[in-house]
Amino acid sequence: MLTILFDGVAYGMLLFILAVGLSVTMGLMNFINLAHGAFAMVGGYTTILLMQRLDLPFLFCLPLAFALPALLGALLEVTLYRPMYKKPHLEQVLFSIGLTFMAVAAMDYFMGSTQQIIQLPDWLKGRTEVGQGAWTLGMGHYRLFIILICAALTIGLQYILSSTRFGSRLRASVDDQRVAAGLGINVNLVFLSTFAVGSGLAGLGGALGTEVLGLDPTFPLKFMIYFLIVVAVGGTSSITGPLLAALLLGIADVAGKYYIPKFGAFIVYFLMIVILMWRPQGLFVRKGSSR
Repeated sequence: MLTILFDGVAYGMLLFILAVGLSVTMGLMNFINLAHGAFAMVGGYTTILLMQRLDLPFLFCLPLAFALPALLGALLEVTLYRPMYKKPHLEQVLFSIGLTFMAVAAMDYFMGSTQQIIQLPDWLKGRTEVGQGAWTLGMGHYRLFIILICAALTIGLQYILSSTRFGSRLRASVDDQRVAAGLGINVNLVFLSTFAVGSGLAGLGGALGTEVLGLDPTFPLKFMIYFLIVVAVGGTSSITGPLLAALLLGIADVAGKYYIPKFGAFIVYFLMIVILMWRPQGLFVRKGSSR
């Protein structure tokens, strides 16, 4: 049971890193970016190519898996996304879904449709067991690595958003762009930086999730619903809600597939329905914001 809980936490932390950028763009920037999973796919394929073609070590590839999607996100934010910010949400959805299908087709053409396999370093392989009997905790080394990395990123994000000047500028820009600009805040630069970081985190999550989730050109479509569930259940006012939602989703998914595998993902959707019936606005909601 403890092993299932541990694996569920690792899965949930990974989903959080993958989805937190979408939470930021939807909640703080008021933009529905359903192409968010494409940036995660770019991060995953970046890691695969660097390791297979250039024989670079896994840890060296992770910062690059963040940097390349971040740069791509910044470029697309300036050229394609920025004109869409004030468009109706339906147009944003259609636009971002179109980008997703273009990314899937492009990756299928250049990389092929086969599932990619990543070779982890030896120290990330294997498992350590603690305890005895029913209370034995089996900790996979790679899942423990995921938990530690994602926990550090979560703490850093929370600190940046709540305790730094950039975080206060972002909140001010979201609440009222005109007032923020009048106070000397470069709103476009704030949104550009936020979008780039969110895209980079998705890319890093894609790199970390390649071994756990698998990677092929349909990745953005397969996991789009999971990203949306994390954002919808957790709310978009802060990163605390999506974190809690991702952990609940991860634990429920792993436990459900272990104890009642015939139901598959039914447990996840049932949990989502129950929570949204209880709190339709999500677990955490910021009041009084307008944009």
